[in-house]
Amino acid sequence: MRIKPIVLHLLVLLAFVVISVGYFSPVLQGKKIFQSDIVQFNGMAKEQRDFKRNTGQETYWTNSAFGGMPTYQLGANYPHDYIKKLDRLIRFLPRPADYLFLYFIAFYVLMLVLRVDYKLAFLGALAFGFSTYLIVILGVGHNAKAHAIGYFPLVLSGIILAFRKKYIAGFLLTAFAMALEISANHIQMTYYLMLLVLALGVVYLIDAVKKKELPTFFKTCGILLAAVVLGVLTNATNLMATREYAEWSTRGSSELTVNPDGSPKQQSAGLDKAYITEYSYGIVETLNLFVPRLFGGSNGEKLGEDSETYQFLVRRGVPRVQALDFTDNLPSYWGSQPIVAGPAYIGAVVFFLFVLAIFLVKGNTKKWLIAGVLMSLLLSWGKNFGLLTDFMIDYFPMYNKFRAVSSIQVILELCVPVLAVLGVARFLDGNVSKEEKLRALKWASGIVLGLVVLLFLGKGGFDFVGVNDQAYRQYYGSEVVDAIKADRKAMYNSDLFRSLLFVLLSAALLWVRLKGVAKRIHIVAGLTALLLIDLAGVAKRYVNSDDFVQAKAMDMPFQATAADQEIMKDSSYFRVFEPAIGLNGARTSYFHHSLGGYHAAKPGRLQELFNYQMTKNNMEVLHMLNVKYIIQKNQEGKEQAILNEEAAGNAWFVKSLVAADDADGEMNALDTLQIKNTAVYDSKAFGDVISGESSYTVGPEASIKLVSYSPDKLEYRSENTDDGLAVFSEMYYPYGWKATIDGEEVPFIRVNYTLRALEVPAGTHTITFSFDPDVVKRGSMFALAGNIVLFLALAGGILYGIKKREKED
Repeated sequence: MRIKPIVLHLLVLLAFVVISVGYFSPVLQGKKIFQSDIVQFNGMAKEQRDFKRNTGQETYWTNSAFGGMPTYQLGANYPHDYIKKLDRLIRFLPRPADYLFLYFIAFYVLMLVLRVDYKLAFLGALAFGFSTYLIVILGVGHNAKAHAIGYFPLVLSGIILAFRKKYIAGFLLTAFAMALEISANHIQMTYYLMLLVLALGVVYLIDAVKKKELPTFFKTCGILLAAVVLGVLTNATNLMATREYAEWSTRGSSELTVNPDGSPKQQSAGLDKAYITEYSYGIVETLNLFVPRLFGGSNGEKLGEDSETYQFLVRRGVPRVQALDFTDNLPSYWGSQPIVAGPAYIGAVVFFLFVLAIFLVKGNTKKWLIAGVLMSLLLSWGKNFGLLTDFMIDYFPMYNKFRAVSSIQVILELCVPVLAVLGVARFLDGNVSKEEKLRALKWASGIVLGLVVLLFLGKGGFDFVGVNDQAYRQYYGSEVVDAIKADRKAMYNSDLFRSLLFVLLSAALLWVRLKGVAKRIHIVAGLTALLLIDLAGVAKRYVNSDDFVQAKAMDMPFQATAADQEIMKDSSYFRVFEPAIGLNGARTSYFHHSLGGYHAAKPGRLQELFNYQMTKNNMEVLHMLNVKYIIQKNQEGKEQAILNEEAAGNAWFVKSLVAADDADGEMNALDTLQIKNTAVYDSKAFGDVISGESSYTVGPEASIKLVSYSPDKLEYRSENTDDGLAVFSEMYYPYGWKATIDGEEVPFIRVNYTLRALEVPAGTHTITFSFDPDVVKRGSMFALAGNIVLFLALAGGILYGIKKREKED
């Protein structure tokens, strides 16, 4: 009995559910995967979550991180965000099984759109989903990145349908897929996807020119552009808010023209080149796409008792438990990147099938896939291929906004399995001659086996020395590092042999099919089994059941120290600074209002304040930020809370306001500024609000006190016999904050490079700062309109399809 296609697809989806949950089986026990980045995220987001739980309201500002910042990049929920609800419906499984399921289902759809039968589409989905990098990012908590990558195949599916003149289906799928892609909120990954789409578009443009079909090409582009605009519109609030914040963050431009050491500051609208290219793939290191631990795997490889390092430590008298602990987290990676959680392994089976496909597959699809692979590969080399990277940073729009260029290999990790599966489909196609298949098999086998031989013979040219080895020698000793090097060589050999074995088995399967010994279904099953054993086996090295913890450990990731408990007895509103963490850790944010936090786009001015003043131990800066407690370790190594009696408080009146000519002058003035008496402002930025320098009378009874606090609303009571200038120890953000005195809105300025200040008339007054961002209001209206149009288009498309089918019947 023949099974209907819809039933087959449902069975495949069920298989994806089983595999996703099976791989991350601890979720069935209620456990959660321990993700280091999510632990930090939870620390930063605690205040806003507590506020919503207690009030039922969403706050778009938090004071628990970086002295204060918008929550736009901390999981803020916006009105009319119906796409997020659709996304949650798609990702219905417990995390991180939901992302693995998304990988599978999206890639499966892409392969069906490329007219691959469901069995090979299933194989391809496994190849994509179990790609080692895509699993590793789930282990460390790069959820937004995984989320965005998961929707890559759906976006491409819609575009391909449109170029096949399936305009309605292409438009709808592209619009929904782009809406979901943007909703994932990882602009860097979406940007990389658009680079691939650009390559695809160039291929189709060249084809249209050759076929003299430019009108059709531009019609398709117009339809796709409308779909993308609609997808963008549904995410208007998030995009507009992100753009607004980006200019204020470290991703925006700085107004300073000199560095902390006095040297000229390189002016750029984006990130520093060294920072952008810090994570650059080594050119030879790229071969770990084929051999997982060619360069040692990761900075925390689990080798155990069989390792040379373990045996050496035991021989030296180190207790076996301690030796095992060390070799279960061995710093074996010896590539050029600072830290690597795992290799970007795409599988020896997939790699071999990809090379085979190069000789078998023809047409535009192959061209844009190869273009995507090459583009991804070359750009991932970063500083190791400076000619291209520097060009992209200097001249290509927005490229200088993103760091860790090595991550562009996600494009390669998508394109390679697509072409690999297309190659298998063509190899199993009865309409392709045996001669063509045999020729492709010979070439692929020769190239891949030749690469294996070359790596075996060439290993003597490697020194197996990593960029961190000198530090390891100082810390562990030379003999330990020599033992680690021996383990690196052993991993190199064993994984090279492992990849060779999988290639031979894959080639053998195709050979027996070519000889007519095995049926098509047997070959597909055999390749699926090999691929799954290969990829899942490597992925399990880096993300497995050991990475799961009880849910409480993630929901409450930090435990209060005695210092935290002591500080929490103080019910007033203040900030806490933990120098051991600095600005790069959210532990303090979980319990207190902190200067630190954890984010790739920190508030720019706070980072500059840290770089230019706090690193010089300028205590006046801590005073003005109302840092009442400093957490430091005592001689016994235990944290203690040190009371800062000089903290300026929530607000205060100053006796004078001095003008600086520009941002440099304002920053320099902080070197000697007595913040309780004087404030400094940038006359270039606020000359239209306050003119020149001013002196104020501050009587002995003058006071200003915080009487009511919530993250997005602060109310003060002021008393002063004369007109005065009040400085508030709150971060100045140029958008969304409104100040009122006795209910009447008044202007306020930025002083001391980061704080707020306003002129207060004599008498007793109520001063209120409230955060009610216009960008959320405007964006939500655009999002509502976009959602209405999108769902009306869907209804229209469904109605059109029904009527078309009725006519055909």
